[in-house]
Amino acid sequence: MQREGPPLEALLRRLAETPEDFLAEPRFGASGVIEVRAVVADLLRLGGHRPEPAPLAAFAGEDARRDRNRLASVLIATWLLADEWFLAAKFPARELLSILQDDLRDLAGLVAARKFVTEAERREELARLVLARLGARPAGETPAQAQDRLTTLSSVERARVLRVSQAAAQRAREIREALARKAAEESADKWTRE
Repeated sequence: MQREGPPLEALLRRLAETPEDFLAEPRFGASGVIEVRAVVADLLRLGGHRPEPAPLAAFAGEDARRDRNRLASVLIATWLLADEWFLAAKFPARELLSILQDDLRDLAGLVAARKFVTEAERREELARLVLARLGARPAGETPAQAQDRLTTLSSVERARVLRVSQAAAQRAREIREALARKAAEESADKWTRE
């Protein structure tokens, strides 16, 4: 996060004002409205890149139940990435595609896409995630401040911490049960010896 990016407020406003076209239903076969591959290809062209068919295949919806939220999240993120600051920065296509494919897949598994527009914390999470993955931070923040705030907002981090704490609780429960069994066995042995 060494590069200073745009003011966070500008990105949050952009997300809050996402046009309805970017909130429309992603296309799955004959159903849906927006062909997500075309939108991603347009973003790459705006950034001065030549879109290659192979990476764009990841944005074809095959299973509406599984892919709907991920592709809806991609549409919202492409709107954010079409901001003039991102376009002027000329980020490599592979970095943009990595955000849209990998980071949004993880995030979309936890957050409904519409929340990136309607909820203030989710807008901030998406804006900060995109900036961080591109090595940037909001204007006026230090790298440490930006990282701390992203970690605080991160749905992925929160899910990871929850999994770790649940695993620790399960392990503690197993230890307590094992100790209780051992104590019961020792007590039974004591009674049989007497």
